[in-house]
Amino acid sequence: MALARRFPGALAMALARPFPGALAMALRAGGRGARLGSEPRDAGDSPRHRDLREALRKIIDKEINPFVDKWEEEGQFPAHKVFKILGQAGFLGVDKPTEYGGMGLDFSYNIAVAEELGNIRCGGIPMAIGVQAGMATPALTRFGSHELKKQFLIPTIAGDFVACLGISEPGAGSDVANTKACVCLSHDSGINDLLRTKVHDIKTTAVRKGDEYVINGAKMWITSGSQADWMCLLANTSEGPPHRNKSLMCLPMNLPGIHVAKKIDKLGMRSSDTAQIFFEDVRVPCKNVIGEEGKGFTYQMLQFQEERLWGVATALTQMETIIQETIEYTRQRKVFGQPVLHNQSVHFRLAELATELELLRSLLHRAVALYVEGNDVTKFASMAKLKAGRLTREVTDSCLQFWGGMGFTSEVLVSRFYRDLRLMSIGGGSDETMLSIICKYMDTLPRK
Repeated sequence: MALARRFPGALAMALARPFPGALAMALRAGGRGARLGSEPRDAGDSPRHRDLREALRKIIDKEINPFVDKWEEEGQFPAHKVFKILGQAGFLGVDKPTEYGGMGLDFSYNIAVAEELGNIRCGGIPMAIGVQAGMATPALTRFGSHELKKQFLIPTIAGDFVACLGISEPGAGSDVANTKACVCLSHDSGINDLLRTKVHDIKTTAVRKGDEYVINGAKMWITSGSQADWMCLLANTSEGPPHRNKSLMCLPMNLPGIHVAKKIDKLGMRSSDTAQIFFEDVRVPCKNVIGEEGKGFTYQMLQFQEERLWGVATALTQMETIIQETIEYTRQRKVFGQPVLHNQSVHFRLAELATELELLRSLLHRAVALYVEGNDVTKFASMAKLKAGRLTREVTDSCLQFWGGMGFTSEVLVSRFYRDLRLMSIGGGSDETMLSIICKYMDTLPRK
């Protein structure tokens, strides 16, 4: 009844059977360009955000969670099948333009989706969805030509294509500490961030020959790499300064010379395939470059804050689930004649963790609300990523102890998240990188 009153007919149909047109139209009716003056301070908890989450939760409960254990065991989930289901319902293009199949909503709706994806009972599938919806496509959406968007963005939003992001290499990644790093402030390109990345060590090259680039090199840690239809590739296209000699390009994965060497066997994120990929004289048209040649590094850095906020949002729900399942288990498990939960040290520790979780949630939604209004949230996004990385370690470690021997088995969710959420401390920037960015904004770094 409440849904019918807010969105007569349209959203009720969408929730009963996911239908992108109805869902998008209903949400856009009051969701596009929403600002703090017209919505609650927690921009991710309006009725419209909750409706979006409810629709996604139906898909998760029916199409994903019943099969997670099987996919974890097999070491891969069927990305084309899952993404097609999500694409048909509109969840792979929530903030993308409507002309390319997106919903045209603001970034707070992306975060609502990310939080709901945390209800998937593993870390690998939400991560792969994040790559598809929020890592491989933002630069293409902002800077790509209309032709490229028709060729790659539309089918990716629809779930017909699986996308991957080709940044990291065997000796170079998106985050470093204790390395030959190029540390620069790119004020000239409008990036208010401290960029600590192994730009000197990226070896993949794209040499222009006529109207084509010839690509040679390798990429490592590529999420969905063995199933992807195309890659958003970062490669050196000139001999200039490291942060000005790179370009992003759309690379079809069926071209001659592309070799998926192996699917990497990982500690966690088991259901998400991760590949090492080699390029040997791969030819791609020059028109496949996203935006301007030489601006790839800049384009990639621009989306870091969204990636970090997305990761925090997903991890929040996962940690909340771990705490709740630990409460339920320790209430049933008895030691020395009483439930484990009745020990003061146990329920006090769980209360502390729940408090930390809510503080992180408040920081996340403050950052998102400011970002939607057009503010620079680099500091807040870095703080949230730093806290989330540390809190995932605390929550999973503390809760695992309360499960006793059961926590050491693969039969319970806490052990899976103990493995999967370790990536939160690594992916998207280490603690040291986040601290360096925060210090830059606090003006506490040593001055030359």
